[in-house]
Amino acid sequence: MRQVFIYSGEDGYWVAECPSLPGCLSQGKTKDEAIKNVKEAIEAYISVLVEDGRSIPPETFEAILIAV
Repeated sequence: MRQVFIYSGEDGYWVAECPSLPGCLSQGKTKDEAIKNVKEAIEAYISVLVEDGRSIPPETFEAILIAV
C-alpha cells in the first residue's frame, strides 16, 4: 500500500505522485488514467529496487486536510 497524491497539472493532465518513493510519479488525461499509470510506475520502481538488491522505503507519509 502506498499513499499517492493526485492533482491537476498546468498542462491539463492529472499528476499522480508517490512521495514515499522519491521521483515516482506519472500522469494521465483523466484521474483514472493517472492512477492506473502511477500504479504501474510504483510496481516498476519497486521491481528495480528488488533487482538491484536495495531496500524498499517504508510508507512514512501521512496526509491530513486542514480547514483555513
